[in-house]
Amino acid sequence: MTSKGKYELTVSTPSDREIVMTRVFDAPRELVFKAYTDPNAVAHWWGFRDTTTVIDKMDLKPGGQWRFIGRQPDGTEYAFRGEYREIVPPERLAYTFEYEGMPGQVLVETITFEEQDGKTTLTSVSVFDSVEDRDGMLATGMAEGAAESFDQMEEYLATRS
Repeated sequence: MTSKGKYELTVSTPSDREIVMTRVFDAPRELVFKAYTDPNAVAHWWGFRDTTTVIDKMDLKPGGQWRFIGRQPDGTEYAFRGEYREIVPPERLAYTFEYEGMPGQVLVETITFEEQDGKTTLTSVSVFDSVEDRDGMLATGMAEGAAESFDQMEEYLATRS
């Protein structure tokens, strides 16, 4: 997996039900965590570069719902939703994640933020119900979308540091 950002996104499948993505950001973890948990920030970096991200819901508490809509230039929309399970600022987030284009295929994503020397390593572990669900998500371009989103997050963070 390659990205155009300063740091590369690494993607691996350590088991038949997991996808692990890791990316380093040149920013303190409090700032990276905030980029993940502030709806105004998320709208700046989440999704493909040519889409507008609309934060429909973002109730940041255990049991709170989230829903993000990606709107393409031609008006086409696609949405993702889930429920927050764990929020430990600025160390960890866990939530369910469902691409509405693949209803019923819900994964659990846990993101950790580890800082060293002013840089933050973000690790996302997605656990699926089956290998078919995992492979189906990979086939949607999920890794490419994540790489592009993280490149945009890097750009956003540079304006906040």
